[in-house]
Amino acid sequence: YNFKIHKLILALLFAIEEINRNPHLLPNISLGFDFYNVPFSERNILGNALIWLSGLSMSISNYNCVKERKSAAALTGLSWTRSAHIGTLLQLYKFPQLTVGPFDPILSDRSQFYSLYQMAPKDTSLSLAMVSLMLHFGWTWVGLIVPDDHRGIQFLSDIRKNMENNQVCTAFVEMIPSTWNAFSKTFWKNIGIVQESLANVIIIYGDNDSLQGLIRNLGQQIFTTKVWIMITQWDITNIADYFLLDSFHGSLIFSHHHEQMDEFKNFIQTVNPYKYPEDNYLPKLWFLFFKCSFSEHDCQLLENCQLNASLELVPRHIFDMTMNEDSYNIYKAVYTVAQSLHEMSLQQVQMQPFGKRERMVFFPWQLHPFLKNIHVGGNTALEWKQKLDDKYDILNFWNFPKGLGLKVKVGIFSPNAPQGQQLSLSEEMIRWPEKYSEIPKSACSESCGPGFKKVTPEGKAVCCYDCTPCPDNEISNETDVDQCMKCPESHYANTEKKHCLQKAIIFGGAFTVALATVLAKAITVVIAFKVTFPRRVVRWLIISKAPNFIIPICALVHLVLCGIWLGTSPPFLDKDYHAEDGNIIIMCNKGSAFAFH
Repeated sequence: YNFKIHKLILALLFAIEEINRNPHLLPNISLGFDFYNVPFSERNILGNALIWLSGLSMSISNYNCVKERKSAAALTGLSWTRSAHIGTLLQLYKFPQLTVGPFDPILSDRSQFYSLYQMAPKDTSLSLAMVSLMLHFGWTWVGLIVPDDHRGIQFLSDIRKNMENNQVCTAFVEMIPSTWNAFSKTFWKNIGIVQESLANVIIIYGDNDSLQGLIRNLGQQIFTTKVWIMITQWDITNIADYFLLDSFHGSLIFSHHHEQMDEFKNFIQTVNPYKYPEDNYLPKLWFLFFKCSFSEHDCQLLENCQLNASLELVPRHIFDMTMNEDSYNIYKAVYTVAQSLHEMSLQQVQMQPFGKRERMVFFPWQLHPFLKNIHVGGNTALEWKQKLDDKYDILNFWNFPKGLGLKVKVGIFSPNAPQGQQLSLSEEMIRWPEKYSEIPKSACSESCGPGFKKVTPEGKAVCCYDCTPCPDNEISNETDVDQCMKCPESHYANTEKKHCLQKAIIFGGAFTVALATVLAKAITVVIAFKVTFPRRVVRWLIISKAPNFIIPICALVHLVLCGIWLGTSPPFLDKDYHAEDGNIIIMCNKGSAFAFH
């Protein structure tokens, strides 16, 4: 029993009843709908579509045998492949088709699907939102599981680009074939890669159809050590029969943001088989959860039903009464058709002669100009080329008590918010897998603490690095730095190389002995010895008082040399930072050693 599909039908019914009660929208006109199952087989997928178009119990091409109650548009479900197949048929008749599944770039090709409109917003900011979440929690080593189709390839390209720009590395990439036979051959190999990987965070992108091979077997493994990041289209609660929900406890799910409607909850509370006897699914649901007996012949309830039985009493993980993303898309689709019919009826009224009012008659293809320009809720345009990126709600999957399977909103991502304010999280509300008592880590290498720097070995990813101590007189006071910081000359690194310490100042003295004094003493001694051997020259020097002239002459020469020295390269106060570790020696620098000597 597919509760998710039945919820879409109830959302369709809710929107139609709301429109029919509105006296200002489509007055004197009532909306209705026909529901057709579409088989999964591509061979028979167009059978019911042709039956619907012909209006008979058999498919007759190019004929419509029902004059009354003609359909204005077709709403197709969550699978893009089925919508594409039906779209090729409806395209021949230019019949409006509105899809409520996730946005698909192939379906937006106007040359192939002129009559098709997608209600879901584009996912151009999904990869940015996921990478922002990784950066917030410091997850730099992440695995990717994507379907092997055009949507998976496009997402893989987008997320890899954002990850590389933010130095987040890919631990592994697993492309999952949509067919069971192709997947089963490599299943155990793929599962082994996931289990053995150091990546504790794994992104799963895709819907139930594109990842059906993975869904069928994932439950056989218990992944209580992995944090899964998913999109809401991969509805794990809807496929609880295939695997244990414990594997996904603590997962984070991205869903397009939309306003909740209390009216929808109130409507769901009133739904029962007696109110809608034409709904064949409701008696089965009442039988499953309220033990009512019903006739298998006509699916009608017979007896033993609780008087207060209501969908409100059905476990929330099986039937959530809140309007989810898919239900909101079908709600928008119904209002889009209604608004288009309203605009077209106003145009017809304006074109009719005054006083003559006829019943609105139109062909479905005439809705296209109105569908392209309709706004629903004041801010949702169907012109897909002009769509702005929507916000993303971040949901946390809880599975306690066992089997509860709740999705709890814990944050929001706004792509148009200022940088640094795009992601908003309530971390205290997040429940992680049972193994973790704090935020899980997902990294290829341990963090390099203060005093170390990262060095990436050749041939490895930038996230897989070694930790190397900082060189002499360099420090790092943060974790995971690429380069150490050199200390100023007035400081030196401590032994842990985490801080720069100021050097102590000491004075170094140097006694300079005047060379001239030493020479004068030596000359005096020599002359004294020479006097003992009188000669005319020495005797004349002593008697003529020649030294009295030599002193001022030499002094003058000395003054000239000193003046040149002081004018060109005078002595100055100097500091020696390198002579002793941890000390600064203050000394007198001669300026010019040649002039000094």
